[in-house]
Amino acid sequence: MNIEIKKSKKPIKYSDAIKFMESRLIDINQKSSKDLIWILEHEDIYTAGTSYKDDEIIDKNINILKTNRGGKITYHGPGQLVCYFVIDLNKRKKDIRNFISIIEKTIIKTLKSYNIDTFADKKNIGIWYNDKGKEKKVAAIGVRVSKWIAYHGFSININNDLSKYNAIIPCGIRNKGVTSLKKISDQNYKDLDQKIVKNFISNLEV
Repeated sequence: MNIEIKKSKKPIKYSDAIKFMESRLIDINQKSSKDLIWILEHEDIYTAGTSYKDDEIIDKNINILKTNRGGKITYHGPGQLVCYFVIDLNKRKKDIRNFISIIEKTIIKTLKSYNIDTFADKKNIGIWYNDKGKEKKVAAIGVRVSKWIAYHGFSININNDLSKYNAIIPCGIRNKGVTSLKKISDQNYKDLDQKIVKNFISNLEV
């Protein structure tokens, strides 16, 4: 597949990332640009998807940016890997559930290479880890589809400040927790981005 791989070393403002993706979406729709996979990190920000509710905000003093992605409220910040994409499903299966499954398999397979067993949950989107009987989210997924072009992306908690999630009900799920890779297993994750991209492309081509 003809996919551009972009990696940003400095943190990217959320609004700038969205503008870039929406511009790429237009270009792909006009067949004037390649699909995109973009690895980056954000500065501290809370974002709300199209299905969030006000009672999912615990700390009313935080600023929340409303977005057009699917899902509810989440947090992005330093120590978290964000993988954005703009992928043309017109060239693949026009099946959103299948595309979400590709993302889930990509994350699960990648974390398995670090000897971390995670799983997807049809009722609660994201990737989960069983921490001594308590399910905790380690990766969040938020996707929007326009003219069968999928964009936005997913984030994996590596070593971010988990206390930031105390201000919200993460993804609107009240009875589960949040964790990070470093909490699960204190090892080196410097190749995580490369493995994610490799597995994502491989799964897209199946």
